[in-house]
Amino acid sequence: MSQFMSKLFIQDNGKPARLIYALTPETFEAWKEKQAGPHLAWVETTHFTAAAGSTLILPDETGGLAAVLLGLGDRPDPLALAILPDMLPPESYRLDGGAPREVADMAALAWALGTYCFERYKSDKSENKNKQWPRLVCSADIAACEHLIAAVFLARDLINAPACDMGSEALQAVGEEIAEAHGADISVIVGDDLLRENFPMIHAVGRAASQAPRLIDIQWGAKDAPRVTLVGKGVCFDSGGLNLKPGNHMDLMKKDMGGAAIALALGQAVMASGLNVRLRVLVGAVENAIGPNAFRPGDILQSRKGVSVEIGNTDAEGRLVLADMLALASDDNPDVLIDFATLTGAARVAMGPEMVPFYTHDDGLANELSTAAVAVYDPLWRLPLWPGYDNWLDSTIADVNHISSSPMAGSITAALFLSRFVESTVSWVHFDVYAWNMKAMPGRPIGGEAQALRGVLRMLETRYGD
Repeated sequence: MSQFMSKLFIQDNGKPARLIYALTPETFEAWKEKQAGPHLAWVETTHFTAAAGSTLILPDETGGLAAVLLGLGDRPDPLALAILPDMLPPESYRLDGGAPREVADMAALAWALGTYCFERYKSDKSENKNKQWPRLVCSADIAACEHLIAAVFLARDLINAPACDMGSEALQAVGEEIAEAHGADISVIVGDDLLRENFPMIHAVGRAASQAPRLIDIQWGAKDAPRVTLVGKGVCFDSGGLNLKPGNHMDLMKKDMGGAAIALALGQAVMASGLNVRLRVLVGAVENAIGPNAFRPGDILQSRKGVSVEIGNTDAEGRLVLADMLALASDDNPDVLIDFATLTGAARVAMGPEMVPFYTHDDGLANELSTAAVAVYDPLWRLPLWPGYDNWLDSTIADVNHISSSPMAGSITAALFLSRFVESTVSWVHFDVYAWNMKAMPGRPIGGEAQALRGVLRMLETRYGD
Protein backbone atom coordinates (compact mmCIF):
# COMPACT_ATOMS: atom_id res chain seq x y z
CA MET A 1 0.00 0.00 0.00
CA SER A 2 1.43 3.38 -1.01
CA GLN A 3 1.96 6.20 1.47
CA PHE A 4 -1.06 8.05 0.07
CA MET A 5 -3.33 5.02 0.39
CA SER A 6 -2.10 4.29 3.91
CA LYS A 7 -3.33 7.76 4.87
CA LEU A 8 -6.83 6.83 3.70
CA PHE A 9 -7.36 3.15 4.47
CA ILE A 10 -6.81 0.54 7.14
CA GLN A 11 -7.12 -3.14 6.31
CA ASP A 12 -9.94 -4.67 8.30
CA ASN A 13 -8.43 -6.51 11.28
CA GLY A 14 -11.46 -6.36 13.52
CA LYS A 15 -10.34 -3.38 15.58
CA PRO A 16 -12.99 -0.88 16.71
CA ALA A 17 -13.79 2.14 14.56
CA ARG A 18 -16.46 4.81 14.47
CA LEU A 19 -19.48 3.63 12.51
CA ILE A 20 -20.84 5.38 9.45
CA TYR A 21 -24.55 4.75 8.98
CA ALA A 22 -25.47 5.38 5.33
CA LEU A 23 -29.25 5.77 5.38
CA THR A 24 -32.13 6.34 3.03
CA PRO A 25 -35.26 7.93 4.56
CA GLU A 26 -36.80 4.46 4.74
CA THR A 27 -33.84 2.77 6.46
CA PHE A 28 -33.46 5.82 8.71
CA GLU A 29 -36.91 5.15 10.16
CA ALA A 30 -35.90 1.54 10.86
CA TRP A 31 -32.62 2.76 12.42
CA LYS A 32 -34.48 5.14 14.75
CA GLU A 33 -36.62 2.30 16.05
CA LYS A 34 -33.48 0.65 17.44
CA GLN A 35 -32.26 3.82 19.16
CA ALA A 36 -33.06 5.19 22.58
CA GLY A 37 -31.85 7.93 24.90
CA PRO A 38 -29.48 10.73 23.86
CA HIS A 39 -28.89 9.63 20.25
CA LEU A 40 -32.57 9.49 19.43
CA ALA A 41 -33.14 12.80 21.14
CA TRP A 42 -30.23 14.38 19.25
CA VAL A 43 -31.57 13.17 15.92
CA GLU A 44 -34.99 14.59 16.68
CA THR A 45 -33.50 17.88 17.86
CA THR A 46 -31.43 18.37 14.71
CA HIS A 47 -34.31 17.43 12.37
CA PHE A 48 -32.09 15.01 10.43
CA THR A 49 -34.17 13.27 7.71
CA ALA A 50 -31.53 11.33 5.70
CA ALA A 51 -31.89 13.71 2.77
CA ALA A 52 -29.23 13.21 0.09
CA GLY A 53 -25.90 14.71 1.15
CA SER A 54 -26.95 15.47 4.72
CA THR A 55 -24.72 14.44 7.62
CA LEU A 56 -25.01 14.28 11.37
CA ILE A 57 -22.34 13.48 13.95
CA LEU A 58 -23.61 11.52 16.94
CA PRO A 59 -21.75 12.52 20.12
CA ASP A 60 -20.58 10.09 22.76
CA GLU A 61 -21.02 10.61 26.49
CA THR A 62 -17.86 12.76 26.69
CA GLY A 63 -18.84 15.01 23.78
CA GLY A 64 -16.59 13.22 21.32
CA LEU A 65 -17.61 11.51 18.09
CA ALA A 66 -19.48 8.24 18.50
CA ALA A 67 -20.84 7.68 14.98
CA VAL A 68 -21.79 9.45 11.76
CA LEU A 69 -25.09 9.50 9.91
CA LEU A 70 -24.92 10.03 6.15
CA GLY A 71 -28.15 10.79 4.32
CA LEU A 72 -28.58 9.12 0.94
CA GLY A 73 -32.02 10.30 -0.10
CA ASP A 74 -34.41 7.99 -1.92
CA ARG A 75 -31.96 7.21 -4.75
CA PRO A 76 -28.54 6.54 -3.23
CA ASP A 77 -25.51 7.87 -5.09
CA PRO A 78 -22.93 5.04 -5.20
CA LEU A 79 -20.19 7.61 -4.45
CA ALA A 80 -22.07 9.20 -1.55
CA LEU A 81 -19.26 8.47 0.94
CA ALA A 82 -17.00 10.88 -0.94
CA ILE A 83 -18.37 13.88 0.96
CA LEU A 84 -17.05 12.57 4.30
CA PRO A 85 -13.22 12.57 4.15
CA ASP A 86 -13.00 16.35 3.92
CA MET A 87 -15.32 16.96 6.87
CA LEU A 88 -14.53 14.26 9.45
CA PRO A 89 -11.77 14.42 12.06
CA PRO A 90 -8.77 12.12 11.41
CA GLU A 91 -10.07 9.01 13.16
CA SER A 92 -10.79 5.49 11.91
CA TYR A 93 -14.22 4.77 10.45
CA ARG A 94 -16.16 1.73 9.34
CA LEU A 95 -19.20 1.59 7.08
CA ASP A 96 -22.12 -0.06 8.82
CA GLY A 97 -23.21 -3.36 7.30
CA GLY A 98 -26.69 -2.07 6.59
CA ALA A 99 -25.55 0.35 3.87
CA PRO A 100 -27.12 -0.09 0.41
CA ARG A 101 -25.16 -2.42 -1.82
CA GLU A 102 -24.12 0.23 -4.32
CA VAL A 103 -22.70 2.44 -1.58
CA ALA A 104 -20.85 -0.48 0.03
CA ASP A 105 -19.47 -1.66 -3.32
CA MET A 106 -17.99 1.76 -4.10
CA ALA A 107 -16.94 2.72 -0.57
CA ALA A 108 -13.16 2.58 -1.07
CA LEU A 109 -13.22 4.41 -4.39
CA ALA A 110 -15.64 7.04 -3.06
CA TRP A 111 -13.50 7.63 0.01
CA ALA A 112 -10.40 8.24 -2.11
CA LEU A 113 -12.20 10.38 -4.68
CA GLY A 114 -13.35 12.60 -1.83
CA THR A 115 -9.74 13.71 -1.36
CA TYR A 116 -9.17 14.86 -4.95
CA CYS A 117 -8.16 18.48 -5.38
CA PHE A 118 -6.59 20.14 -8.41
CA GLU A 119 -4.19 22.60 -6.81
CA ARG A 120 -1.40 22.88 -9.36
CA TYR A 121 -1.89 26.62 -9.65
CA LYS A 122 -2.61 27.35 -5.99
CA SER A 123 0.08 29.37 -4.20
CA ASP A 124 -0.37 27.37 -0.99
CA LYS A 125 -0.62 23.65 -1.58
CA SER A 126 0.29 22.66 1.97
CA GLU A 127 -3.25 22.43 3.34
CA ASN A 128 -4.32 19.51 1.17
CA LYS A 129 -0.84 17.99 0.80
CA ASN A 130 -0.15 17.71 4.52
CA LYS A 131 -3.69 17.09 5.67
CA GLN A 132 -4.36 14.24 8.05
CA TRP A 133 -7.24 12.37 6.44
CA PRO A 134 -9.75 10.19 8.25
CA ARG A 135 -9.14 6.52 7.45
CA LEU A 136 -11.70 3.99 6.32
CA VAL A 137 -11.52 0.41 7.53
CA CYS A 138 -11.66 -1.56 4.31
CA SER A 139 -11.68 -5.21 3.27
CA ALA A 140 -11.48 -4.44 -0.45
CA ASP A 141 -8.45 -5.12 -2.64
CA ILE A 142 -6.67 -1.86 -1.92
CA ALA A 143 -3.93 -2.51 -4.49
CA ALA A 144 -6.47 -2.85 -7.30
CA CYS A 145 -8.37 0.17 -6.02
CA GLU A 146 -5.13 2.17 -5.96
CA HIS A 147 -4.51 1.56 -9.68
CA LEU A 148 -7.98 2.85 -10.48
CA ILE A 149 -7.70 5.88 -8.21
CA ALA A 150 -4.31 6.83 -9.65
CA ALA A 151 -5.75 6.59 -13.16
CA VAL A 152 -8.76 8.76 -12.35
CA PHE A 153 -6.57 11.38 -10.66
CA LEU A 154 -4.16 11.40 -13.63
CA ALA A 155 -6.94 11.87 -16.18
CA ARG A 156 -8.52 14.66 -14.13
CA ASP A 157 -5.20 16.45 -13.69
CA LEU A 158 -4.46 16.33 -17.42
CA ILE A 159 -7.90 17.59 -18.42
CA ASN A 160 -7.94 20.34 -15.78
CA ALA A 161 -4.56 21.72 -16.86
CA PRO A 162 -4.89 24.71 -19.22
CA ALA A 163 -3.70 24.45 -22.80
CA CYS A 164 -0.79 26.80 -22.11
CA ASP A 165 0.74 23.99 -20.04
CA MET A 166 -0.88 20.95 -21.67
CA GLY A 167 -0.05 21.26 -25.34
CA SER A 168 1.15 18.49 -27.61
CA GLU A 169 4.68 18.63 -26.17
CA ALA A 170 3.43 18.26 -22.60
CA LEU A 171 1.13 15.40 -23.58
CA GLN A 172 4.12 13.66 -25.12
CA ALA A 173 6.07 14.16 -21.88
CA VAL A 174 3.23 12.54 -19.92
CA GLY A 175 3.29 9.56 -22.27
CA GLU A 176 7.03 9.24 -21.80
CA GLU A 177 6.71 9.33 -18.01
CA ILE A 178 4.06 6.60 -18.05
CA ALA A 179 6.10 4.44 -20.42
CA GLU A 180 9.26 4.82 -18.33
CA ALA A 181 7.43 4.01 -15.09
CA HIS A 182 6.15 0.72 -16.48
CA GLY A 183 8.99 -0.36 -18.76
CA ALA A 184 6.97 0.23 -21.92
CA ASP A 185 8.29 1.18 -25.35
CA ILE A 186 7.34 4.58 -26.76
CA SER A 187 7.83 6.19 -30.15
CA VAL A 188 6.71 9.63 -31.28
CA ILE A 189 6.28 10.97 -34.82
CA VAL A 190 6.41 14.77 -34.93
CA GLY A 191 5.63 17.49 -37.45
CA ASP A 192 6.39 16.87 -41.12
CA ASP A 193 7.52 13.34 -40.28
CA LEU A 194 3.80 12.58 -40.00
CA LEU A 195 3.56 13.13 -43.76
CA ARG A 196 6.54 10.89 -44.44
CA GLU A 197 5.03 8.17 -42.22
CA ASN A 198 1.58 8.55 -43.84
CA PHE A 199 -0.51 10.29 -41.20
CA PRO A 200 -1.71 13.16 -43.38
CA MET A 201 -4.89 14.04 -41.49
CA ILE A 202 -3.18 14.27 -38.09
CA HIS A 203 -0.67 16.58 -39.73
CA ALA A 204 -3.33 18.71 -41.43
CA VAL A 205 -5.29 19.34 -38.24
CA GLY A 206 -2.27 20.37 -36.19
CA ARG A 207 0.07 22.01 -38.68
CA ALA A 208 -1.02 25.62 -37.97
CA ALA A 209 -0.17 25.44 -34.25
CA SER A 210 3.05 26.70 -32.67
CA GLN A 211 3.66 23.23 -31.19
CA ALA A 212 3.94 20.61 -33.92
CA PRO A 213 1.35 17.85 -34.14
CA ARG A 214 2.50 14.38 -33.11
CA LEU A 215 1.50 10.74 -32.84
CA ILE A 216 2.40 9.10 -29.53
CA ASP A 217 2.66 5.30 -29.63
CA ILE A 218 3.16 3.30 -26.38
CA GLN A 219 3.51 -0.50 -26.41
CA TRP A 220 3.75 -2.82 -23.42
CA GLY A 221 3.37 -6.49 -22.51
CA ALA A 222 4.22 -9.85 -23.99
CA LYS A 223 4.05 -9.86 -27.77
CA ASP A 224 2.08 -13.11 -27.84
CA ALA A 225 -0.57 -11.87 -25.37
CA PRO A 226 -4.04 -10.76 -26.51
CA ARG A 227 -3.83 -7.35 -28.18
CA VAL A 228 -5.63 -4.42 -26.62
CA THR A 229 -5.31 -1.05 -28.34
CA LEU A 230 -6.49 2.24 -26.83
CA VAL A 231 -6.82 5.35 -28.99
CA GLY A 232 -7.28 8.86 -27.59
CA LYS A 233 -8.19 12.13 -29.24
CA GLY A 234 -5.60 14.62 -28.02
CA VAL A 235 -6.77 17.99 -29.35
CA CYS A 236 -5.06 20.07 -26.69
CA PHE A 237 -7.09 23.13 -27.63
CA ASP A 238 -9.82 23.52 -30.21
CA SER A 239 -10.40 27.01 -31.54
CA GLY A 240 -12.59 25.55 -34.27
CA GLY A 241 -9.92 26.40 -36.83
CA LEU A 242 -11.06 28.62 -39.68
CA ASN A 243 -14.65 27.73 -38.71
CA LEU A 244 -13.89 29.68 -35.54
CA LYS A 245 -15.94 28.89 -32.46
CA PRO A 246 -17.80 31.72 -30.71
CA GLY A 247 -15.94 32.84 -27.61
CA ASN A 248 -18.31 31.21 -25.13
CA HIS A 249 -17.93 27.88 -26.97
CA MET A 250 -14.18 27.99 -26.44
CA ASP A 251 -14.35 28.24 -22.65
CA LEU A 252 -13.85 24.51 -22.02
CA MET A 253 -11.79 23.62 -25.06
CA LYS A 254 -8.77 22.78 -22.93
CA LYS A 255 -10.71 19.57 -22.26
CA ASP A 256 -10.75 18.55 -25.93
CA MET A 257 -7.81 16.27 -25.15
CA GLY A 258 -10.02 14.41 -22.66
CA GLY A 259 -10.04 11.28 -24.81
CA ALA A 260 -6.23 11.19 -24.78
CA ALA A 261 -6.19 11.74 -21.02
CA ILE A 262 -8.57 8.82 -20.48
CA ALA A 263 -6.63 6.54 -22.86
CA LEU A 264 -3.31 7.34 -21.16
CA ALA A 265 -4.76 6.93 -17.68
CA LEU A 266 -6.47 3.66 -18.58
CA GLY A 267 -3.25 2.42 -20.16
CA GLN A 268 -1.40 3.25 -16.95
CA ALA A 269 -3.97 1.29 -14.92
CA VAL A 270 -3.70 -1.72 -17.24
CA MET A 271 0.08 -1.77 -16.91
CA ALA A 272 0.00 -1.23 -13.14
CA SER A 273 -2.49 -4.09 -12.80
CA GLY A 274 -0.25 -6.39 -14.81
CA LEU A 275 -3.03 -7.62 -17.08
CA ASN A 276 -2.00 -10.33 -19.52
CA VAL A 277 -2.30 -8.22 -22.66
CA ARG A 278 -0.20 -6.71 -25.39
CA LEU A 279 -1.19 -3.11 -24.79
CA ARG A 280 -0.90 -0.31 -27.31
CA VAL A 281 -1.87 3.28 -26.57
CA LEU A 282 -2.11 5.72 -29.48
CA VAL A 283 -2.59 9.45 -28.94
CA GLY A 284 -2.84 12.06 -31.67
CA ALA A 285 -1.69 15.24 -29.94
CA VAL A 286 -2.52 18.41 -31.87
CA GLU A 287 -3.90 21.91 -31.49
CA ASN A 288 -6.60 23.03 -33.90
CA ALA A 289 -5.25 26.54 -34.41
CA ILE A 290 -5.58 29.30 -36.98
CA GLY A 291 -2.66 30.31 -39.18
CA PRO A 292 -1.58 30.81 -42.79
CA ASN A 293 -1.29 27.05 -43.27
CA ALA A 294 -4.48 26.02 -41.44
CA PHE A 295 -6.64 23.50 -43.28
CA ARG A 296 -9.83 24.93 -44.79
CA PRO A 297 -13.48 24.05 -45.31
CA GLY A 298 -13.75 22.44 -48.72
CA ASP A 299 -10.23 21.01 -48.68
CA ILE A 300 -9.75 17.40 -49.73
CA LEU A 301 -7.44 15.48 -47.41
CA GLN A 302 -5.89 12.13 -48.08
CA SER A 303 -6.00 9.70 -45.17
CA ARG A 304 -3.69 6.93 -44.03
CA LYS A 305 -6.19 4.37 -45.29
CA GLY A 306 -6.25 5.93 -48.77
CA VAL A 307 -9.78 7.28 -48.37
CA SER A 308 -10.11 10.88 -49.61
CA VAL A 309 -11.99 13.14 -47.20
CA GLU A 310 -13.83 16.36 -48.01
CA ILE A 311 -13.68 18.85 -45.14
CA GLY A 312 -17.14 20.11 -44.36
CA ASN A 313 -16.19 22.09 -41.26
CA THR A 314 -12.80 22.58 -39.60
CA ASP A 315 -14.45 22.46 -36.18
CA ALA A 316 -15.02 18.72 -36.65
CA GLU A 317 -11.29 18.00 -36.51
CA GLY A 318 -11.14 15.28 -33.88
CA ARG A 319 -12.54 12.55 -36.12
CA LEU A 320 -9.80 13.28 -38.67
CA VAL A 321 -7.09 12.70 -36.06
CA LEU A 322 -8.83 9.53 -34.88
CA ALA A 323 -9.29 8.19 -38.42
CA ASP A 324 -5.54 8.00 -39.13
CA MET A 325 -4.92 6.34 -35.75
CA LEU A 326 -7.74 3.82 -36.20
CA ALA A 327 -6.35 2.84 -39.59
CA LEU A 328 -2.93 2.27 -37.99
CA ALA A 329 -4.43 0.34 -35.08
CA SER A 330 -6.41 -1.92 -37.42
CA ASP A 331 -3.19 -3.08 -39.09
CA ASP A 332 -2.39 -5.13 -35.96
CA ASN A 333 -5.86 -6.75 -35.94
CA PRO A 334 -6.13 -6.28 -32.15
CA ASP A 335 -8.50 -8.41 -30.09
CA VAL A 336 -10.19 -5.21 -29.00
CA LEU A 337 -9.77 -1.64 -30.24
CA ILE A 338 -11.14 1.12 -28.00
CA ASP A 339 -11.19 4.83 -28.76
CA PHE A 340 -12.12 7.74 -26.52
CA ALA A 341 -12.95 11.20 -27.83
CA THR A 342 -14.70 14.39 -26.81
CA LEU A 343 -16.20 14.23 -30.26
CA THR A 344 -19.67 15.76 -30.62
CA GLY A 345 -22.05 18.17 -28.97
CA ALA A 346 -24.78 15.94 -30.38
CA ALA A 347 -23.86 13.27 -27.83
CA ARG A 348 -24.55 15.75 -25.06
CA VAL A 349 -27.88 16.76 -26.57
CA ALA A 350 -28.88 13.09 -26.69
CA MET A 351 -27.38 11.88 -23.42
CA GLY A 352 -26.46 14.90 -21.31
CA PRO A 353 -23.04 15.42 -19.72
CA GLU A 354 -23.07 12.43 -17.35
CA MET A 355 -24.14 9.51 -19.55
CA VAL A 356 -21.57 8.30 -22.12
CA PRO A 357 -22.74 6.76 -25.40
CA PHE A 358 -20.68 4.05 -27.05
CA TYR A 359 -20.83 2.45 -30.49
CA THR A 360 -19.79 -0.99 -31.65
CA HIS A 361 -20.78 -3.64 -34.21
CA ASP A 362 -19.73 -6.35 -31.74
CA ASP A 363 -22.77 -7.42 -29.70
CA GLY A 364 -20.65 -9.58 -27.41
CA LEU A 365 -18.34 -6.67 -26.59
CA ALA A 366 -21.34 -4.40 -26.05
CA ASN A 367 -22.80 -6.89 -23.56
CA GLU A 368 -19.47 -7.17 -21.72
CA LEU A 369 -19.22 -3.40 -21.45
CA SER A 370 -22.79 -3.02 -20.29
CA THR A 371 -22.31 -5.70 -17.62
CA ALA A 372 -19.06 -4.11 -16.44
CA ALA A 373 -20.59 -0.65 -16.39
CA VAL A 374 -23.46 -1.80 -14.19
CA ALA A 375 -21.05 -3.59 -11.84
CA VAL A 376 -19.01 -0.45 -11.20
CA TYR A 377 -21.86 2.07 -11.54
CA ASP A 378 -20.32 3.75 -14.58
CA PRO A 379 -23.08 5.34 -16.70
CA LEU A 380 -22.50 3.97 -20.23
CA TRP A 381 -25.15 3.36 -22.88
CA ARG A 382 -24.94 1.77 -26.33
CA LEU A 383 -26.20 3.75 -29.31
CA PRO A 384 -26.60 2.26 -32.79
CA LEU A 385 -24.23 2.49 -35.75
CA TRP A 386 -27.34 2.91 -37.88
CA PRO A 387 -26.39 2.17 -41.52
CA GLY A 388 -29.37 4.12 -42.82
CA TYR A 389 -27.49 7.35 -42.03
CA ASP A 390 -24.25 6.35 -43.74
CA ASN A 391 -25.13 8.07 -47.01
CA TRP A 392 -25.46 11.35 -45.11
CA LEU A 393 -21.65 11.41 -45.37
CA ASP A 394 -21.61 11.20 -49.17
CA SER A 395 -19.42 13.64 -51.07
CA THR A 396 -19.68 14.50 -54.76
CA ILE A 397 -15.94 15.17 -55.09
CA ALA A 398 -14.28 12.83 -52.58
CA ASP A 399 -14.77 9.37 -51.12
CA VAL A 400 -16.49 10.79 -48.03
CA ASN A 401 -17.39 14.06 -46.34
CA HIS A 402 -16.29 14.05 -42.72
CA ILE A 403 -19.51 15.68 -41.48
CA SER A 404 -23.12 14.88 -42.18
CA SER A 405 -25.39 16.72 -44.57
CA SER A 406 -28.12 16.59 -41.88
CA PRO A 407 -28.23 18.50 -38.58
CA MET A 408 -29.58 15.38 -36.86
CA ALA A 409 -27.91 12.27 -35.35
CA GLY A 410 -24.51 13.97 -35.19
CA SER A 411 -22.94 11.53 -32.74
CA ILE A 412 -24.09 8.53 -34.81
CA THR A 413 -22.80 9.95 -38.10
CA ALA A 414 -19.46 10.80 -36.48
CA ALA A 415 -19.18 7.18 -35.34
CA LEU A 416 -20.16 5.99 -38.84
CA PHE A 417 -17.37 8.14 -40.28
CA LEU A 418 -14.85 6.55 -37.91
CA SER A 419 -16.09 3.06 -38.76
CA ARG A 420 -14.88 3.53 -42.34
CA PHE A 421 -11.28 3.50 -41.07
CA VAL A 422 -11.57 0.32 -38.99
CA GLU A 423 -11.22 -3.09 -40.59
CA SER A 424 -14.44 -5.08 -40.37
CA THR A 425 -12.63 -7.97 -38.66
CA VAL A 426 -11.62 -5.82 -35.70
CA SER A 427 -13.69 -5.70 -32.50
CA TRP A 428 -13.93 -1.93 -32.10
CA VAL A 429 -15.80 0.37 -29.73
CA HIS A 430 -16.00 4.16 -29.80
CA PHE A 431 -16.80 6.29 -26.73
CA ASP A 432 -18.11 9.82 -27.28
CA VAL A 433 -17.18 11.29 -23.88
CA TYR A 434 -17.71 14.72 -22.37
CA ALA A 435 -14.78 14.37 -19.90
CA TRP A 436 -16.10 17.10 -17.62
CA ASN A 437 -18.31 17.44 -14.56
CA MET A 438 -20.69 20.34 -15.08
CA LYS A 439 -21.88 20.28 -11.47
CA ALA A 440 -20.31 19.14 -8.23
CA MET A 441 -21.41 15.70 -7.03
CA PRO A 442 -19.95 13.43 -4.34
CA GLY A 443 -16.45 12.47 -5.49
CA ARG A 444 -16.88 14.42 -8.73
CA PRO A 445 -15.93 18.07 -8.37
CA ILE A 446 -16.55 20.47 -11.23
CA GLY A 447 -13.79 19.88 -13.76
CA GLY A 448 -12.14 17.09 -15.70
CA GLU A 449 -13.53 13.58 -15.42
CA ALA A 450 -12.30 10.14 -16.48
CA GLN A 451 -15.57 9.07 -18.03
CA ALA A 452 -15.92 5.41 -19.11
CA LEU A 453 -12.60 4.50 -17.46
CA ARG A 454 -14.12 2.43 -14.65
CA GLY A 455 -16.38 0.42 -16.93
CA VAL A 456 -13.73 -0.29 -19.56
CA LEU A 457 -11.11 -1.23 -16.96
CA ARG A 458 -13.55 -3.66 -15.33
CA MET A 459 -14.31 -5.20 -18.73
CA LEU A 460 -10.59 -5.67 -19.43
CA GLU A 461 -9.97 -7.08 -15.94
CA THR A 462 -12.80 -9.56 -16.42
CA ARG A 463 -11.42 -10.65 -19.78
CA TYR A 464 -7.70 -10.68 -19.09
CA GLY A 465 -7.22 -10.69 -15.30
CA ASP A 466 -6.23 -13.66 -13.19
